[in-house]
Amino acid sequence: MATRSLLADAASRAATYLEGLPSRSVAPSADAVAALSQFDRPLPKHPIDATAVLRQLDEIGSPGTGASAGGRYFGFVIGATLPAALAANMLASAWDQNAGLVVISPTTAKLETVALRWLLDALHLPATCAAGFVTGATMANFTCLAAARHSLLARAGWDVEEQGLFGAPQLNVVVGEEVHVTALKALALLGLGRARVTHVPTDAQGRMRADKLPPLDDRTILLLQAGNVNTGAFDPMAEIIPKARAAGAWVHVDGAFGLWAAATPSRAALIAGVDDADSWALDAHKWLNVPYDSGVAICRDRDALRGATAVSAAYLVQGAEREPCEYVPELSRRARGVDIWAALSALGRSGIAEMIERNCRQAARFADGLRDAGYEILAEVVLNQVLVSFGDDETTRRVIAGIQSDGTCWCGGTVWHGRTAMRISVSSWATTDEDVELSLAAMLRVASEVLATR
Repeated sequence: MATRSLLADAASRAATYLEGLPSRSVAPSADAVAALSQFDRPLPKHPIDATAVLRQLDEIGSPGTGASAGGRYFGFVIGATLPAALAANMLASAWDQNAGLVVISPTTAKLETVALRWLLDALHLPATCAAGFVTGATMANFTCLAAARHSLLARAGWDVEEQGLFGAPQLNVVVGEEVHVTALKALALLGLGRARVTHVPTDAQGRMRADKLPPLDDRTILLLQAGNVNTGAFDPMAEIIPKARAAGAWVHVDGAFGLWAAATPSRAALIAGVDDADSWALDAHKWLNVPYDSGVAICRDRDALRGATAVSAAYLVQGAEREPCEYVPELSRRARGVDIWAALSALGRSGIAEMIERNCRQAARFADGLRDAGYEILAEVVLNQVLVSFGDDETTRRVIAGIQSDGTCWCGGTVWHGRTAMRISVSSWATTDEDVELSLAAMLRVASEVLATR
């Protein structure tokens, strides 16, 4: 009964926290952040009652969090958590399953298999693809690029998993000028290097220019982007991928959040041709709105993915079914597929499309409202990302700081083509049109106040 009481207390505190998000500042107060110093104490000499531990965690920790689970957080591309996914996550945590092998956890293995099938269906990717459930787009990029490295070197007669990269045939990596930093990090971790890549020029929206592609061959990894982190723009998949595939290159798509455009009829044209790639990286904790951390590495060539990541040992009992550990870098890991299954179950095909379309429409509303007030929108709004300048760089930085301290909403800063900009990322199921209007009014008020003091 002590455990039941403790979990009920945790659920109650969690519900109270979520219910309070609409009325609190999106950014934590300075006092709340300062109070976190109460955690800086020596390791207790003796056990502390679990109820007291939970109370401290909530009373000290909860006020110091950013309200990213609410409807007015537009910093980075961070989704909230759908209620069904949160509840499933809580139950899965109670199950405490190691999701590495079917024999350890038949339930989570089955849910992964079903969730993968549903994901491929929703995103209109080939049903025969293999995939692994990882921490996020960084590890999804890493895993897919490991599969690409395995495949291209195997063609050249080199077993990279056994022989390493010492003396291996050279691979070429081609990326756009706007490649995301996590893709470069994955290349560095794989020993392919950040500085050795060939950068292709991009246009005003950050899209790779197809007319500037270098020569490609069967030892080339071409890394495309679905959803520029600043503009939401897409590399021209339909134009580039056929050329790359004809040359024997491996095409990987970093689709952390932009890949979800394929699930929305009104946005699917933006991503036409993406299904012809060899691999895709996807975040689930962004636009699918499941708890952190959750990403998916998807690969057309099952053998390439397994060849790069599979593990075997006498004590690892494996059966005829899909073994989760064969498609990810980790052996032991949490059951991320449970959250994804719950989110997809709760939303359904139409719910996914509605959520994405609503966020895109809300992003367009921010852009229209700011433009109508005389501020400069720096890139075409094609998805859920908005870039706005409030004048010179220093003025824009002051407006961003003012909006963050105001607390109505939270937006971050970036630099786009040499200019400081505020970036608005709309990717939460919880964002209502009322949230948008309230946030827009706050942005315009703060900007007006800053401009009045110049």
